Amino acid sequence: MRPTYLEVNLFQLKQNLENIRAHVSPAKVLVVLKANAYGHGVDDVAPFIAPFADYIGVAIVEEGIHLRKMGIQTPILVMGGTLPEQLPDFIEYDITLAATSINLLTAAEQLALASGKRLKIHLKIDTGMERIGVREYEADALIKKSLSCSHLEIEGIFTHFANSETIESDGTLTESKAVRSSLQLERFQEVLSIYEKLSEPYPQLRHTANSGATLIMPESYYDMVRPGVLFYGVYPASDIERTIEVKPALVWKSKVVYNKVTLPGRGVSYGSLWQAEAPTRIVTVPCGYADGYFRRMTNQARVIINGKSYPQVGRICMDQFMVNVGDDDVNIGDEVTLLGNGITAEELASWTGTNEYEVLTNISARVPRVFTGAVQ
Repeated sequence: MRPTYLEVNLFQLKQNLENIRAHVSPAKVLVVLKANAYGHGVDDVAPFIAPFADYIGVAIVEEGIHLRKMGIQTPILVMGGTLPEQLPDFIEYDITLAATSINLLTAAEQLALASGKRLKIHLKIDTGMERIGVREYEADALIKKSLSCSHLEIEGIFTHFANSETIESDGTLTESKAVRSSLQLERFQEVLSIYEKLSEPYPQLRHTANSGATLIMPESYYDMVRPGVLFYGVYPASDIERTIEVKPALVWKSKVVYNKVTLPGRGVSYGSLWQAEAPTRIVTVPCGYADGYFRRMTNQARVIINGKSYPQVGRICMDQFMVNVGDDDVNIGDEVTLLGNGITAEELASWTGTNEYEVLTNISARVPRVFTGAVQ
């Protein structure tokens, strides 16, 4: 196997899910498996975790189809936008549609009528994200239309928070330039009141809580929560209250493949952005930005070798990068930790100028995944 690989602890994922479930009970838990299970490897994560999840969330219908072809029977919600011409796939593979407009809802009703098969629907309400969905002040027409769709199963209604992980110093939700989560929740509740005015029952599954809200907004749980990055053991913000204990399930490892002493004045890597001031041992690690180890981390990142932290030096290449180990005895074949075991996704994000989500989801498919902890 390639010396650069991910080690994913499936039991830790299950433990994270159990901790989340215990905290939000009696609400159900939708596990988000989009983007290759946040880089963890959906082909192995999904079959293991699906029996323990109430629902699975994906971004695009192709991700849902892939899960169905793997034999996953758990309900699947496509949370992202969908074109009308994609609707037959939802029928064929029994995948739940996020109805983001009256036109899409109408097209789904017509297809269900023509096919003789019912299609599960979750109505998507835009309470402040301005991405997809019907705005709360236009939701009356969507709800009335949904109630007239006799060939659809209107199973759920949901919204998505724009700022649930951002906290003021006093612990309250921030009032930034973007909409507050508490205001979004008020808007969502106003939409739900439409059902009361129409003397109609709510859809079975009302859900709003992403990872941040799952941690700090119990009033947002309703019938189901949707933890994404939290399920993988990463908190959505460094200063958020950690009301649920989760731990990372992923460790990114490699090995030293080359070892040399670099003399003063000899530039290391493209652009000669770093030079040693004295004879210095430089080791090469077979991982680069094509693997998701961002070029933007050049001369900022650190790794762990033989239990000690060392700085990455010189420009990160497509397939390799170099590490300054000083005078230490580091040899070819020694294990290198890039993420995990003392190096957090938050750190990689800070070195890159991004967030933890991008760090995880950009780990390339060419990095092998090794799974542990399936039987505990």
